[in-house]
Amino acid sequence: MTFLALLIPPVLAALLAGLVRPYRSWVGWLNALFSLISLGAALVFVSTSLAGGPAPVAGPNELLRADSLSALLMVCITGVAALALFLGPTLASSSHPVVHAYDAGQLRRYQIFINLFIAAMLLAVSANNVGVMWVAIEATTIFSALIIPLILSKASVEASWKYLLICSTGIALAFAGTVLAYFDFVNLVGPVQNALNWPVLMNAAHALHPEIIRLAFVFLLVGYGTKAGLAPMHTWLPDAHAEAPAPLSALMSGVLLAVAIYALLRWKAVVDALLGPNFTNQLFIGLGLVSLLIAAFSLVIQRNFKRMLAYSSIEHTGLICLGLGLGPTGIFTALLLLICHSAAKSMAFLLAGNILQRYQSTSLSHVSGLLKTMPWTGGLFAAAVLALIGLPPFGVFVAELALFQSGFRQSYAWLMVAVIIVLAVAFISVLRYLNRILYGPIPEGIAVGEPFSWRSGLLFLNLGVLTLLGLTMPSPLAALLNQIVGIIVK
Repeated sequence: MTFLALLIPPVLAALLAGLVRPYRSWVGWLNALFSLISLGAALVFVSTSLAGGPAPVAGPNELLRADSLSALLMVCITGVAALALFLGPTLASSSHPVVHAYDAGQLRRYQIFINLFIAAMLLAVSANNVGVMWVAIEATTIFSALIIPLILSKASVEASWKYLLICSTGIALAFAGTVLAYFDFVNLVGPVQNALNWPVLMNAAHALHPEIIRLAFVFLLVGYGTKAGLAPMHTWLPDAHAEAPAPLSALMSGVLLAVAIYALLRWKAVVDALLGPNFTNQLFIGLGLVSLLIAAFSLVIQRNFKRMLAYSSIEHTGLICLGLGLGPTGIFTALLLLICHSAAKSMAFLLAGNILQRYQSTSLSHVSGLLKTMPWTGGLFAAAVLALIGLPPFGVFVAELALFQSGFRQSYAWLMVAVIIVLAVAFISVLRYLNRILYGPIPEGIAVGEPFSWRSGLLFLNLGVLTLLGLTMPSPLAALLNQIVGIIVK
């Protein structure tokens, strides 16, 4: 029943948006309220995980399963999804400038595909079968690609096609890795019921062929790494985020990248059970460092604030991968960083949408004086960006500090020094852009003033999460993260 409460609301929301013609604003409100049902179901799964006992399963052949790792991702997805739906264009008042950017047909299409996109992400993290997980992640590509060019332009269509082609190619490689692992399983273990279910793979991992599994994991890492925005497979991400509607960017950067990391974690556990952790750890550290380097030096030359946020996502994905390669303490830290990234990046992209509506530009040379023109948006945007670059008292600072401690303890001093230097480059670049955005001269023709609204108030929830995780580690969260580490590290 809880799985139905998690997965059915976004499907019903998409169906409702498709049936109501012409589009009505009450559909957006109802769909946003539906998202709270999914969020409640995700919190129930977290509570169940903290209580201990076997992971809940459901469906034919135990198709669905919710252990601690799944529950964490469910909360991240449903939390960001609810925020994106409540702050999306379909709930703005008729006088709000964002409404004038879209007609009724575009708003209807937006509601259909963003809810299907949310449903696909939730299916990906609740699927017990790694084949179904692959299908769901491929579906996220299709549904989100249809929203990127919501306003048709050469740039948006090109970004959508680039995203679709690159990510579909990556997912095809992930499919090849999945097939390799499956046939190796069948050849060595024999026909087994539910062979692609993750617990079955884990139990049989010791009998698999090491060389084939090494090759399979390389395919899986490149494939799902493309979806996660790992360099050098990241080239779709800045273009897609620059052109996508702000709520879609919040979902794609805040949680879609985390879904791809989730898939890699599932497979890392299987491979490590056979080969030990060194093989996957070295691959994660290598790709993480490459991603950090490319993201940091790309930030130096940015001229577009949405692309700046996109390269920040690549930077954080690189840090998360580094953490995944640093053993149990590194995985704990990477998961904490994943949570903080979801909160900060979704907040930043939603605010970026407000800025775009006021300034009608994403150019860093045109957007300035934000604290005077939009004081609430400016203050919250500053907090989100400062959190992203790792300043206290926000959770990213704590996660990065713990990452460095873990690396130095494991004799990766050279690596941690390199990471600190690279992060300093990104830090200085982003801080320089933020200073101009907040304090520069107000461009001619830009309206000044912004009353406080409930739309701004909702984002204080993200700020509260980031501040809480920067000041303390709630014991339920620590317990949940430790459970996940126990799932991955056997």
